[in-house]
Amino acid sequence: MSALAPDGPGEMGRAVVVPSERKKEAKDAFKINQFNLVASDMVSVNRSLKDVRMAACRSKTYDPLEVLGRTSVIVVFHNEAWSTLLRTVHSIINRSPRQLLEEIILVDDASERDFLGKKLEDYVAKLPVPVFVLRARKRTGLIRARLRGADKAKGKILTFLDSHCECTPGWLEPLLYEIHKDRSAVVCPIIDVINDDTFEYITGSDMTWGGFNWKLNFRWYPVPQRELERRKGDRSLPLRSPTMAGGLFSINREYFYEIGSYDPGMDIWGAENLEMSFRVWMCGGTLLIVTCSHVGHVFRKATPYTFPGGTGRIINRNNARLAEVWMCGGQVLIATCSRVGHVFRKVSPYTWPGGVARILNHNTRRTAEVWMDEYRDFFYKFNPGQALWGKKDGDIGVVGEVEVFEERKGWRMRGIKQTEVGDVSERKALRERLKCKSFHWYLENIYPESQMPVDYVSVGEVRNKQSNQCVDTMGRKTGEKIGMVPCHGMGGNQVFSYTKKKSFQTDDLCLDVSSVRGPVKLFQCHGLGGNQKWQYDKQTLTIQHVNSKQCLGTPSPTARDTPSLGACDGSLSQQWLLGNIDWKKLDS
Repeated sequence: MSALAPDGPGEMGRAVVVPSERKKEAKDAFKINQFNLVASDMVSVNRSLKDVRMAACRSKTYDPLEVLGRTSVIVVFHNEAWSTLLRTVHSIINRSPRQLLEEIILVDDASERDFLGKKLEDYVAKLPVPVFVLRARKRTGLIRARLRGADKAKGKILTFLDSHCECTPGWLEPLLYEIHKDRSAVVCPIIDVINDDTFEYITGSDMTWGGFNWKLNFRWYPVPQRELERRKGDRSLPLRSPTMAGGLFSINREYFYEIGSYDPGMDIWGAENLEMSFRVWMCGGTLLIVTCSHVGHVFRKATPYTFPGGTGRIINRNNARLAEVWMCGGQVLIATCSRVGHVFRKVSPYTWPGGVARILNHNTRRTAEVWMDEYRDFFYKFNPGQALWGKKDGDIGVVGEVEVFEERKGWRMRGIKQTEVGDVSERKALRERLKCKSFHWYLENIYPESQMPVDYVSVGEVRNKQSNQCVDTMGRKTGEKIGMVPCHGMGGNQVFSYTKKKSFQTDDLCLDVSSVRGPVKLFQCHGLGGNQKWQYDKQTLTIQHVNSKQCLGTPSPTARDTPSLGACDGSLSQQWLLGNIDWKKLDS
């Protein structure tokens, strides 16, 4: 159970140096799991790690431990490498007080590698804590595999980890302590990075929390000032995070089922983390990042898996369900005093019949349909091919592998080859039963820093009345000029929201002007007005930059694809139509 040697490869989290004679072998084997398998195999399954907790966390005590409750740790795997899987298991055993560890449940999601069969069962049978291996005959995916593990678990607390993680000293106690204080708290460790090439353990920041963008992609963002003030400068206190990454968290077992566990209509993985985050906050709970807990994770740059129908389809299907229903009564916490290492890979090594993208699209769309009320419009309009808005001119259809139409606010949403979302009636009934709040409440009270404006006037294209061209980001980044090209009606780069703060926003970027004659550029939205404040006049249809008092117009002869700024003259070239505008909000 001890490390091979104190100065062995990777000990104390140091980077592994692969011998030159094995570098070709390492390169060839990389694609198997989308990380350096040779480097991983050189590292002991019992490797030592530094105590990466801040000093304030190390001084905390949790006596008596018995009152915290015992946890079942559930680890789902599919064709995982032997060394990373066993390092996950050994790090749990080596760094968890015995009185807190009920069992480890390994859920095999139809692995095909021989060493993950009887050899694994024989190995874990000799370990000093109960370790069980559950087998699936056919691939079910992360979500359903976790549900199976939870169903078999005996512990009062469920702890979910990925199969390529490493727990650090003191990782478990602060997680269980927060749940002991509040059974409706969902708690996450700080997720540290295990380099996918060198397996160096890199400590993560306690100054970021979880959010999401208009595409419903989970993103890390800096912790805002209001949260720093709430904690009164004590960084060892948990962060109240709007969302969680979803791979690593602990939750009271009874509460897990009371709150609706996972959406069983979602496939494989993708968007389930946002779905659970929204549901917990909106239905009365709390989501915390416990900064005294650290767990390392191998982050890959691509997935090694494929999925029936494709990954994108599944994520979009799940997200579509998420946007339709939620808001219900728990907490999601990131435990800053808990840390676990995770190997972050650049690519996933796994495949699914039909393709990964297809499955992820399915889940993303399901998420949007279940959770986000009217704010799902941001997701649909921003994602070309998900849904398009236009005037009503056809029949209302159903969501499926066909073109569909849905009437909303006098407009129609046209979806191109929409992925089937499935029946969400049970999830809506759960929302009713739990008396969950609205997504507007969530944005206003939990995540006012969200890229989705809490109050908005329009969301759609910004179309010039004379030229019939639209303002377009052209895929450009912050600090670059905005573009203007023929309107294509496909959303995406031509989707902007005019907000009650009088900004034109596309995801996290806003139209910004720093000099009288422009040019108009994209900059990170700051919500303070200034260079990003615009006045839209419903009588003249002009868009005036408030600071410069100049009006937005068609491109000048010398700048063909860039809208101009000039003296307001009321000409047709300075008249604009905003897509899906709410005129009442504009007047209020």
